[in-house]
Amino acid sequence: MALTSLVRRKAYLLSRNLSNSPADALKYSFSLSNFSRGFASGSEENDVVVIGGGPGGYVAAIKAAQLGLKTTCIEKRGTLGGTCLNVGCIPSKVVIGHGLYGEMYIKLILALLHSSHMYHEATHSFAGHGVKFSSVEIDLPAMMAQKDKAVSNLTRGIEGLFKKNKVNYVKGYGKFISPSEVSVDTIEGVSTVVKGKNIIIATGSDVKSLPGITIDEKRIVSSTGALALQEVPKKLIVIGAGYIGLEMGSVWGRLGSEVTVVEFAPDIVPSMDAEIRKQFQRSLEKQKMKFMLKTKVVGVDTSGNGVRLTVEPAAGGDQTTLEADVVLVSAGRSPFTAGLGLDKIGVETDKIGRILVNDRFATNVAGVYAIGDVIPGPMLAHKAEEDGVACVEFIAGKHGHVDYDKVPGVVYTHPEVASVGKTEEQVKALGVDYRVGKFPFLANSRAKAIDDAEGIVKILADKETDKILGVHIMAPNAGELIHEAVLAINYDASSEDIARVCHAHPTMSEALKEAAMATYDKPIHI
Repeated sequence: MALTSLVRRKAYLLSRNLSNSPADALKYSFSLSNFSRGFASGSEENDVVVIGGGPGGYVAAIKAAQLGLKTTCIEKRGTLGGTCLNVGCIPSKVVIGHGLYGEMYIKLILALLHSSHMYHEATHSFAGHGVKFSSVEIDLPAMMAQKDKAVSNLTRGIEGLFKKNKVNYVKGYGKFISPSEVSVDTIEGVSTVVKGKNIIIATGSDVKSLPGITIDEKRIVSSTGALALQEVPKKLIVIGAGYIGLEMGSVWGRLGSEVTVVEFAPDIVPSMDAEIRKQFQRSLEKQKMKFMLKTKVVGVDTSGNGVRLTVEPAAGGDQTTLEADVVLVSAGRSPFTAGLGLDKIGVETDKIGRILVNDRFATNVAGVYAIGDVIPGPMLAHKAEEDGVACVEFIAGKHGHVDYDKVPGVVYTHPEVASVGKTEEQVKALGVDYRVGKFPFLANSRAKAIDDAEGIVKILADKETDKILGVHIMAPNAGELIHEAVLAINYDASSEDIARVCHAHPTMSEALKEAAMATYDKPIHI
């Protein structure tokens, strides 16, 4: 018998012992209503079921409900927002919900980056601005408490949005038993079945492991463990020089750790424009972050108090040993699809486990869709959100669209690096004649006034049409500045279009205007 049927049977039996007062009737009705909202009815079919409550999943669920579709979201963590919100973006970034990581990571890392930046400014810059302290110290428990508070407030906010938009929320682990049915083991220990005409897989991604390295989240940690360290490690080794590795290295480096980044590739953040990447690496090196590029880890020893890594050149050669208190494994992420029962219903995946979908996010199984990190494309929280909106628009009979070539990317360090469109290397590979315009923040009045002028804006535009092909920014608030460029690229604007728009003075955004002027003509202030 379905869970809800059992509940209603019990309700009937109990009701026979209730008085006939309106108050008793109302009290019982409210209790039953709450139960149904929390676990969804196995006998009632949803228009949309989303597996995963991360940035793609919860956004898809809310959008589906807004479009008038009866919607249930399933999330195994019991907290919405994904990795970005709970253990990632903010703490530092039915949808089958096991996709919280991206959202949690971003939020967590932003919180810790801001806190660590405030400490770094207090110890390195405040005196130059006439603000002096007799002493400054780190209260790591208080810093972590502030991070946790920020995350808690944001996750509760998403639950509030679910209630506002009438999205049913099921807390538990979901797996397919048919293309239209998801079995859920709830966090309360109850099993139920959620039915849906359309089911969206939005389970996100998980940390990619490395052979021979076991993550214990104490001495050898993933980004999750790195966001919950109980003390500042004297020595931190980061394996992987991508977005997450550099962000986490930046946090602990600013708090006093000696940070060494080990990267197999010849460059950090290989997807970044080469010129910007070189400036970015120099900036991080000035912050005392060390880099060992073209280097691979071949051995790990945790028998002592710390961790000993054996490394050697990527091409082979003499081995050396590195010692650290904590090692962060940040070698990328993999789609999280384990235990979903995809093989049972015949959903096709590629060789690295990504779910194959068409341009409407539909899998090869009718009624089953997938979005976010589990499908090809950039593994970014905001990309997953756009996937979610477009997917449910298609389901609702409307038109959805996401252009992955126009999705911005941001490295949340200080300075930040943000980009959209093509790198100069990509433009060259396409054989397109192009022009480049640059403007340094050292020539920007706002940046100089606040004594934070490290960085540059770089614009690439088609030489014949002046259409903007790519924009790359390294600046303290690059993640905010990039969106003018994102809008311009989405509307096929020219560099002259940006240059002729009046920008408020003095602002950091004037650097983008000046770079646009440098692209099609000449800048004013350099």
